[in-house]
Amino acid sequence: MASHQNQQRDSDTAGAQSAYAVVIPTLGRPSLDVTLRALAGAAGPKPDRLILVDDRPGTDGTTELPVEIPDSLRAVTTVVSGRARGPAAARNTGWRAAGGVPWIVFLDDDVVPGPAWADDLALDLAAAAPGDAAVTARINVPLPTDRRPTDWERNTAGLATARWITADMAYRREALEAVGGFDERFRRAFREDADLALRVLAAGWTVAGGTRSTAHPVRPAGRWISVRLQAGNADDVLMTRLHGPDWWSRAAAPRGRLPRHLAVTGAGVATLACAALRKPGAAIGCAALWLAGTAEFALARILPGPRHRDEVTAMALTSVLIPPAAVWHWLRGQAVHREAEPLDPRPAAPGRAPGPPLRPAREERVRR
Repeated sequence: MASHQNQQRDSDTAGAQSAYAVVIPTLGRPSLDVTLRALAGAAGPKPDRLILVDDRPGTDGTTELPVEIPDSLRAVTTVVSGRARGPAAARNTGWRAAGGVPWIVFLDDDVVPGPAWADDLALDLAAAAPGDAAVTARINVPLPTDRRPTDWERNTAGLATARWITADMAYRREALEAVGGFDERFRRAFREDADLALRVLAAGWTVAGGTRSTAHPVRPAGRWISVRLQAGNADDVLMTRLHGPDWWSRAAAPRGRLPRHLAVTGAGVATLACAALRKPGAAIGCAALWLAGTAEFALARILPGPRHRDEVTAMALTSVLIPPAAVWHWLRGQAVHREAEPLDPRPAAPGRAPGPPLRPAREERVRR
């Protein structure tokens, strides 16, 4: 009898240590319903708390979030108002509203947890060592099987190999508190996950690989999505200022084409300058360099794709616009983040944590 009671007590303790809350920042996209249905249908222990952070701009909690919460999750679901300052700020709002649950699992509002997701998560959390700040998931991006993927589909497919992607990422609450959570200077869904992981590693924690599986479908996007994504070049500037020029290799992040974009944009500017100065020979030479660089970029995007008319047209147009957009956002980042100070690379000592200080939790507007 005593042995059975000890085993039951150990089981209860392990269960308490693996208790988790799910935090989903959302702009109210229809995909949230799909995410919640998959979460509700996944085999295994359900979350102790489900925090939906309504981050729609201009709502301030006055407009009901358009979502159908499954019955099995309704009792544990809380909707809190975000501040429309991007996913990093929304996730901070969410995990701080989750109470004392030891694990926080961040999900995006357009992912689909697998059918055994909750069971696999329980195994992931139970296997986590005391020094593991986080446990990753396996992200898969479904791509078409009847044709080559488009440029946007290939871009989304890169999420499957992102090292610390918060589309599905479990963080220990203690680790989030130790480093101050997400850095809210990252206003887009870009680099905020790598920044947080690098800070918890610098603080002496580790990050473990998990076994649970989550699908990240390719969401619809317009022709100009690749141009809008160039705003991430400003975030790369902040990453370099915070973590040093070697952060790319430590985060296993692709370097991108910024050096080539700088060269192509420089050739375009030089073409206009030479033409204004009435130097036709120099203008023609610079224009040839610009055209060659632009054509190389367009072909690099067109050849791996389906090569149908709409895709080729989009690639041709956006390949002209992307280099100057990338350079503009890079320069903007240099100006906006000029005063950002490098993080102390030493492991965090008592009373000191790398990264932004933990702000006191403010009273949130809560709806059930």
